[in-house]
Amino acid sequence: MAASPTDSRTAQRPTALWGVSLASLGVFLVSWVLCWTNAYVVNDDLPNTCGDLRRRSFPPEVACASADGTLVGANAGWLVALFFASLVASLLLTSMLVALAVVRRK
Repeated sequence: MAASPTDSRTAQRPTALWGVSLASLGVFLVSWVLCWTNAYVVNDDLPNTCGDLRRRSFPPEVACASADGTLVGANAGWLVALFFASLVASLLLTSMLVALAVVRRK
């Protein structure tokens, strides 16, 4: 049994890579919104009650450090890892798709 020939137009489109790239961009944006919400909505009164306030802008975080080294209001470790992993995946896949488009145009 022979395989059916594929259309040359659909064979040149990396739709799966675009899907994964857009999915990782979506995960990045959702994790950024979760970090921002934790920093500026959930912990909005933290700067008023904390002596040693720690701020990070990427990903957004507002945390209060106590004398024993614990942080109150910090983002979860898995959320920060998801934030950076999805950012890197999105950037790598998008640059790969752009490079693939440039090579195919030549």
